[in-house]
Amino acid sequence: MTPEDFRTMALSLPGAEEREHMDHPDFRVGGRIFATLGYPDKQRGMVKLFPDQQAAFVAADPRGFVAVKGAWGKQGCTSVLLESAKKVKVKEALYAAWRNASVRVALRKLEGKTPRKSTSRRASAV
Repeated sequence: MTPEDFRTMALSLPGAEEREHMDHPDFRVGGRIFATLGYPDKQRGMVKLFPDQQAAFVAADPRGFVAVKGAWGKQGCTSVLLESAKKVKVKEALYAAWRNASVRVALRKLEGKTPRKSTSRRASAV
């Protein structure tokens, strides 16, 4: 899988938009990051999962998914090794990360908190 495949999959999710964070692309829903691309190198993506989701993806495709080092990894941030990862698993992981972020956005709205501002460069047509 290529970085462009990852980008296309991320942007195909409802309300997904691409922005930039620390000099690499990220993908957000409702202002919340659910995935990034190109960090720490151009052949990786990252999905923000819950720790139990991370464990399941790493177990299902250990050549394609690995926990990010340090505290972020312990919280569920998971590197996607694009050359090795199975497309179907990447699509599932992106959906899980998008769903996790979407639920948080919905909860913020229910609590009466304003959603984060969005200044997307490119948004999904969905």
